[in-house]
Amino acid sequence: MAYPHWVYRFRNLLACPPLFFLFLIHFYEIEDEEIIWPLGTCIVFIGIALRIWALQHLHYRLNRHKQLTTTGPYQFVRNPLYIGSMMMCVGATVASELLWFIPITIFWCIGTYSLVIHFEERHLLEKYGDAYRRYLLEVPRWLPKISSFKNTGLINGYLSKAFIVEFPGIFILLPCLFKEILNFD
Repeated sequence: MAYPHWVYRFRNLLACPPLFFLFLIHFYEIEDEEIIWPLGTCIVFIGIALRIWALQHLHYRLNRHKQLTTTGPYQFVRNPLYIGSMMMCVGATVASELLWFIPITIFWCIGTYSLVIHFEERHLLEKYGDAYRRYLLEVPRWLPKISSFKNTGLINGYLSKAFIVEFPGIFILLPCLFKEILNFD
């Protein structure tokens, strides 16, 4: 099935609708800020860290020559950037105090990013051919292959650039913070 290019182009915006809902709804909130905020923030930071690690190896948005990336997190899973984005969305869901909404956020993100991944995989098969076909067979799409942790490339020469590109992701927590401040009695 062919997906229009706009699905790929607006992939992160398409993942956001559940987040808008989080900031408008207040029923069944878990009011335990000592646990909820640190946990939500931690999950967001893990998502950002995963995206930084992936971006160091992908070089996309870092103005480098593009090549098939199979190092760093890409040796364990094909879509670490999307997994990091989903973690950020789940972290924001936790920080919103609406824990019952976590499965909905996960389902929405997986659905959205699955559409995007089908578009991307078709494009990458055209671009890289047999090399990408072998990669598809060797590396899982969503659940990491944790057979070997050698040469993970956690830090390389692109760490600072990747950090600068991904750091604004922390702002995903701002609406949760505003929601908390506005509801402060």
